[in-house]
Amino acid sequence: MRAQPALLAGAATVTAACLSVMAGWQRGGFVIERVLWIAVGVVLVVAAHLLPALIRSHGWRIRIVGALLWICCMAATCYGHAVFFLLAQKHAGEVRAAAVPAVVTTGRSLAVIAADRATLVSRLARVTERRCAEPCPNLRIERVTLAAKLDAIDAEAAQEKRQEAAQDRADAARAAAVTDPVTGTLTAFSIPSGRVDLIAGLAFAAVLEAVACFCWLLALRPVELFKPNTGATVTPVMEPSNAVTDAPIEADPVVIETQDDVTRVLDEIAAGRLRATVTEIRKYLGCSQTRAVAIRKQIA
Repeated sequence: MRAQPALLAGAATVTAACLSVMAGWQRGGFVIERVLWIAVGVVLVVAAHLLPALIRSHGWRIRIVGALLWICCMAATCYGHAVFFLLAQKHAGEVRAAAVPAVVTTGRSLAVIAADRATLVSRLARVTERRCAEPCPNLRIERVTLAAKLDAIDAEAAQEKRQEAAQDRADAARAAAVTDPVTGTLTAFSIPSGRVDLIAGLAFAAVLEAVACFCWLLALRPVELFKPNTGATVTPVMEPSNAVTDAPIEADPVVIETQDDVTRVLDEIAAGRLRATVTEIRKYLGCSQTRAVAIRKQIA
């Protein structure tokens, strides 16, 4: 395992697993439901990240099945992460909205004030139409009193209108705070804010999953322990021996070289670092196509 890609891959996987934990905890009702949601999310995250690296050295049949499973895992993981992003955005909007000062109206409603004002106007009209043959101080006092009450009613109505206007502004600011600033800007292009949040959540999830998968591919890439053969002829070294033989048998260098290549290829295949294909064998040994075909037949 390569250290540098593994660090980034591990960080991405841990982050994605934490997102799945939060999403599962928020989606479940009872504790056991939350635990199961979390377990499913973590398994899907790990599978989505490691499947491309695990199926790389297998045949095309395993690769097709693994690719289908990887697509399903990616879709489920991105959906779970989108749930987390949407809920997190909702909670952030609630926090921003709570920071907006609330305006509380302390007076009477405009409807009640309007009813009282209508009563006073009616009384004042009746008093105004009354006539006296001689000076009537009581009538003048009642007129002045009703006019003062009408002025007070008008002042109260104006104050109530100002409070309602302030409350409307606070409600508008609270509604604007709930929406993400970037989302609010995109809604100017006739795009619903809910759709923008969903697309943004899916995009963040897809980028995170892609980074994790790519880094695991780099981290778990097979390491070449042997350098490819340059095609030079290998001459076997025969150690001197004092043993007496009746008919010494000379070994064919070509046969020895081929057997040595077969042994090396078999070791690489057993270690999982090489696939048993003619193309891979030819690239590894640096030999011709005919020789690679012959070695492939011997391995088979």
